[in-house]
Amino acid sequence: MAQKDIDIKKIKELIEIMKQNGLEELEIKQDDDKIYLKRCQPHPPALTALPITKQQVGPASVGPAGTSALDQAGAVQQEDIVEIKSPIVGTFYAKPSPDSEPYVETASTVSPQTIVCIIEAMKVMNEIKAEVSGTIVESLVTDGQAVEYGQVLFRVRLD
Repeated sequence: MAQKDIDIKKIKELIEIMKQNGLEELEIKQDDDKIYLKRCQPHPPALTALPITKQQVGPASVGPAGTSALDQAGAVQQEDIVEIKSPIVGTFYAKPSPDSEPYVETASTVSPQTIVCIIEAMKVMNEIKAEVSGTIVESLVTDGQAVEYGQVLFRVRLD
């Protein structure tokens, strides 16, 4: 029993070392013994909706290498627009079944509980909710398209 307590204590110490150093995996081999530890990240939040702020850009002035201030600052973003991003990696579905109508389209009004799409990940259908009130102004993915974590799916103008 004492040996088992020592082993558990050593494993806990290794876990602390992993946390302190930001390690995701650790493998230790000593003679015939082998310890393999892997930290699993918690599931990301269901939705990340961040406001896009308007950038102040003056008249286009030519800067270094012939680029204008507008080119350097990027396109001016509109106020009160938020992005609905994919909370997981998977396949985007705009409608609940192939013969159904899409959950939302451009100009659709949404509330925080409105389902905007489904993302299939590992054979699980995950309903994605708007989590904001507003109007869909842009859909950036197509039905059946593979999406990445954090990829923008929709842009919504807030009410």
